[in-house]
Amino acid sequence: MKELKLDDFPIKSYDKVRYADTDRQGHVNNAVFSTFLETGRVDLLLLNNPNPLPDGVSFVIAGIQLNYINEIHFPGLVELGTGILKVGNSSIKLYQHLFQNGKLVADAETVIVQVGSNGKSLSLDDKTRAYLNGMLLNNQ
Repeated sequence: MKELKLDDFPIKSYDKVRYADTDRQGHVNNAVFSTFLETGRVDLLLLNNPNPLPDGVSFVIAGIQLNYINEIHFPGLVELGTGILKVGNSSIKLYQHLFQNGKLVADAETVIVQVGSNGKSLSLDDKTRAYLNGMLLNNQ
């Protein structure tokens, strides 16, 4: 996949870097990168989604590959780009970039599965599938 800019993603999010996010070396702790990625996932799956999830249905992470490219520093903002690489029967593969001051600091691929109240995978309905297909990255 070519190098993506923030504007290439269908969902753009922002997070504030907090002092508490830093470690003894003065940069943002690696565990906080996952928290930033969560912001983009929530924006895509819940806040921007015109089709609210029915009661008892949720998305769970089945796998994540996070690549650290550069440090994030306090103070500042982190910009997140979130899009979809693939829509499956009950799962989706997300692709995300984290930027600070226009510089790529991390990328991630995350597989998320829709599950029912019994914890078993649940097929995506037509409305959700249509929404998710609209969030596909077009430059694969």
